[in-house]
Amino acid sequence: MNPVLAFVVVMAVWTVSDLVAKKTRSLLSSLFVASLIFLVGFLTDVFPDDLLSSSALLGLGGVVVGFIIVHLGTLIGLDDFRKQWRTLLVGIATVVGIGIALLVAALIFGGRAPGGYEGVASALDFVVAGTGALSGGTISVLIVQEAALGFGLTSVAIFPVLIAALQGLVGFPLTSLILRREAQRLKVAYRAGDLPPAPAAEEGTAAGTRLPAALRTTAGTLFVIGVVVLVSIGVDGLTDGVLNTFVVALLLGITLRAAGVLKPSALAGIDALGLMMISILILVFAPLAGVSPSDVAALALPLALAFVFGLVGITLFAAAVGKLLGYSVPMSVAIGLTSLYGFPGTLILSQEAARGAGETADEAAAIEAAILPKMIVAGFSTVTITSVVVTSIIAAGIGG
Repeated sequence: MNPVLAFVVVMAVWTVSDLVAKKTRSLLSSLFVASLIFLVGFLTDVFPDDLLSSSALLGLGGVVVGFIIVHLGTLIGLDDFRKQWRTLLVGIATVVGIGIALLVAALIFGGRAPGGYEGVASALDFVVAGTGALSGGTISVLIVQEAALGFGLTSVAIFPVLIAALQGLVGFPLTSLILRREAQRLKVAYRAGDLPPAPAAEEGTAAGTRLPAALRTTAGTLFVIGVVVLVSIGVDGLTDGVLNTFVVALLLGITLRAAGVLKPSALAGIDALGLMMISILILVFAPLAGVSPSDVAALALPLALAFVFGLVGITLFAAAVGKLLGYSVPMSVAIGLTSLYGFPGTLILSQEAARGAGETADEAAAIEAAILPKMIVAGFSTVTITSVVVTSIIAAGIGG
């Protein structure tokens, strides 16, 4: 596809999605609307399969995602991060809940494999694949695929890919609705004086950084953060992936902000931030280009069961553990739902909920400050850390 035309089409989709989100006050999130447009476009061949890659945004997103994660780290103060231990526990409970709920589904509905694929899969194979996909990201899917293909279980290998491609369509609208409810609760608390205002930031000014003036420009800022990302990649390599690149990048962002090396909201005010954010959002939609109607039809029942029972497990376990730890039920469930998409959905949905509920800039900022750190840490605790550990352990059971 012509690269300029592909770029224009992608921007048109995102413009429409953003407009719908604003008109509905985030009742329909921009991520959900864009996912729906891309899914229908790819399934009906209105959009060619190479739309996203031809736009060059897909490649750019792969490069800059680490930059944005460092930036996220600078949005969270060290004290805020320390307070998120409860969020981590809710995230862990969510992954456990998904696994238990899918196991119940397997016990109820039996173990006949869908037709049309090689290999004889059992219900437990789909439990493992579904748990890894629903609770994790790309790494978890790859772990499951490698284990399944080792036993010739093609249907099990395809199953998590379809879940990964479709789970945003489930997670985005549900999280948007639940976060809207939490945001309304926080608005009432703010007006009653029970929610503190957002911390006064050095918002986008150079005052919050020790970097010399030459490194405060667009190019200089991208250079410094690029070095931080390279260090994160190096740590990932040295630890053989035990310390994930993106987890290290987030922690370095938090640490460097606390040390005064990076200013709060490190990328704010530079010319490239808007395009970088759009490019990483394209990573969310990339799997939709590979969705085949025949694959969806063949695995329709396992997919439906995985989502229904997975959502039950998320809701019950996240709500129960969150309530015990002092979180509201909506906030707890929203934390659990981050397992379905992770970053950048955690960022975008938090911002949309806060802006939709807040009637003034200060009100929206206070609501966002209460929601965003929890959602960011939740996304990393489920998708990037817990799910990878759990999937690595249970993947050994595939084909057994």
